[in-house]
Amino acid sequence: MVEADRDLYQVLSDGRVRCNVCEVRCVLKEGDRGFCKTRLNRAGRLYSLIYGVTSGVCADPIEKKPLNHFHPGSYVLSAGTRGCNFHCPGCQNWHISHDTPEEDSANLMDFSPEQMVRATLENGCQGIAWTYNDPSIWFEHTYDTAVLAKEHGLYTVYVTNGYSTPEALEKIAPYLDAFRVDIKGFSRKTYRRISGLGKWETIPKLAEHAKKDLGMHVELVTNVTPTINDDPGELREMASWIRESMGPETPWHVTRFHPYLDLAHLPSTPMETLERTFEIGKEAGLHYVYLGNVPGHKGQDTLCPSCGATVIRRHGFGVVSSGLADGCCATCGKAIAGVWGERITASSGQLYRIRI
Repeated sequence: MVEADRDLYQVLSDGRVRCNVCEVRCVLKEGDRGFCKTRLNRAGRLYSLIYGVTSGVCADPIEKKPLNHFHPGSYVLSAGTRGCNFHCPGCQNWHISHDTPEEDSANLMDFSPEQMVRATLENGCQGIAWTYNDPSIWFEHTYDTAVLAKEHGLYTVYVTNGYSTPEALEKIAPYLDAFRVDIKGFSRKTYRRISGLGKWETIPKLAEHAKKDLGMHVELVTNVTPTINDDPGELREMASWIRESMGPETPWHVTRFHPYLDLAHLPSTPMETLERTFEIGKEAGLHYVYLGNVPGHKGQDTLCPSCGATVIRRHGFGVVSSGLADGCCATCGKAIAGVWGERITASSGQLYRIRI
């Protein structure tokens, strides 16, 4: 247990504190925990219960996050912890995100910032991604690790629901390269059904802030869930917002839902729904729309928005081939938006447990 970042909580009257790490902005009395169950008011000070502990670590292809325009073909050390500030009924990682730090604590592992950076380097990964549950809930750990990672030339990624506060994101921004954010819907009704929270307007605003003001690489993901967020009208609104506010070059990943937890009664997303959503994005003028969780589908490939040539061919999480030359289409010379690094090579896309 360590004290929370003093810049990100306020001491109020009567021993209460307000947490300003995420947009829930919990006000906690003595002994109370936040909505995420990982922050505690003890004697009028806010503490994190999850600093330096992880529930899982793996070396992933960056395409698994998914990020298709950020160092493709590279590997990233992925780490998560316990708890979350969303309680999504169909969460794929519910066994950790819906738990408190005390539940099944035998499966938690000490993993300091120094150990995390060392493991990244020793396992041949090029960066670190905080994922599986929302990174904001262990902000202090991610911040300290990100600072250290940059000293060692590693890239850094938040895989997030986008519910961080602007002040939290601004603090870590100098050390955070990519912001892969879920856009789960585009209305209060949809967000209440998915997350239990209705203050959804802050999420697209934060994505805009990350890209336009803080200079991060941003990619967006919508897990299209039958009867929950698959309304074509709402998806068109979402696609229009991406084009107008984020820019047509912003990648939008339209991913296939598979039944989990409280949404286990729903079917997987029909392919016709996914392909219709793909077309909604293209009709809105988006340059890079992807279909996810459908290995082998041509909707995984990156196409040149100018000449239509395939500039990155993928299968699953692996890069099969690249037709990029210095960040441009090798066929027509059109610049392809993204962070490409020095070279893109084919990768297997395999996942593996790290050595620590």
